[in-house]
Amino acid sequence: MPFIDLKAQYKALKSSIDSRIQKVLDHGAYVNGPEVAELETKLAQHTGTKYALACASGTDALVIPMMALGIGPGDEVITTAFSFIATAETICLVGAKPIYVDIDPATYNIDIKAIEKAITPKTKAIIPVSLYGQMADMDEINALAKKHNLHVIEDAAQSYGASYKDRKSSNASIVGATSFFPAKPLGCYGDGGAIFTNDEKLNKAMKEIREHGSETRYYHTRLGVNGRLDTIQCAILLSKLERYDWEVEQRQKIADRYNSAFAAIKTPGFVVPLVKSDRKSVWAQYTLAVPNRADFQKKLTDAGVPTSVHYPRTMPDQPWYKENTPCTHDISKARHAADHVISLPMYPDMDTATQDKIIAAVISAMK
Repeated sequence: MPFIDLKAQYKALKSSIDSRIQKVLDHGAYVNGPEVAELETKLAQHTGTKYALACASGTDALVIPMMALGIGPGDEVITTAFSFIATAETICLVGAKPIYVDIDPATYNIDIKAIEKAITPKTKAIIPVSLYGQMADMDEINALAKKHNLHVIEDAAQSYGASYKDRKSSNASIVGATSFFPAKPLGCYGDGGAIFTNDEKLNKAMKEIREHGSETRYYHTRLGVNGRLDTIQCAILLSKLERYDWEVEQRQKIADRYNSAFAAIKTPGFVVPLVKSDRKSVWAQYTLAVPNRADFQKKLTDAGVPTSVHYPRTMPDQPWYKENTPCTHDISKARHAADHVISLPMYPDMDTATQDKIIAAVISAMK
């Protein structure tokens, strides 16, 4: 049993993916080919943003906006303590200092109440992470940012296609950044990402930064990076977009079935995911909290069910970050989550028999 079944997805899209890749091989424009612009247009349409920029990774998708917004040495950026390391890493890469705050234990997203307490004269931006496929409390975060004249960069690496009220993920602040790593809800066949904004000036700056800081060829107006997304990866993503909305619906159905099956489990410390009523998750992961993770994980492994832990350690508790960017705020809820979360298989092509086996293993493990 796979944790994520990318082979089944490819089988369903094989004809489209193969033909699109072959088209790229035929025209030979492997960098900045026509599929790049086509993908960017469709991503912008899908999110409702004016601009979308395909880039080489979800990491670049965070670095480039911070560079364009002038975030650097001497600046502080407030973010959650509980995320994949790229969130903190990118802040450090532009020379700024990550300021870690705690999470809302119900959603695992950043705690809005903790943000304002962490704001100082050095604060330049807030990076909320839309963790596990669910967007953070963007209205409250944007209002706080406006009050203190801060930028809000949504780390939407796990939430492409999710929505908050009437807005799509990556279209709920000045700029959003997503990842197309293969395991993401919308993934390519390597590293990839995209940046979204409605700000024309910011889009122009980010586009130049993405291509070595060049305004035109061999004319470099700013410091940049090599952040382009290969044409073949864009072709693959174009094929996957064809059925992506259906995949999001399937993920929701699978999550609903998990929730229904686990409702009868009353063991203290066993917690199913909560999605707030004003938003829609894309279920990048289906993540439980359990009282004894090691025991639970062993029982599922013995039953032939794969699991994964996202994430076993908070970012400021990682060795390099503990030494170089020490945490100065209470993150006890994030640390508790790091000790107790565990994710079950989640992918749109999961059949009922497979899910039944997973459900039975979880119920048995919690007896």
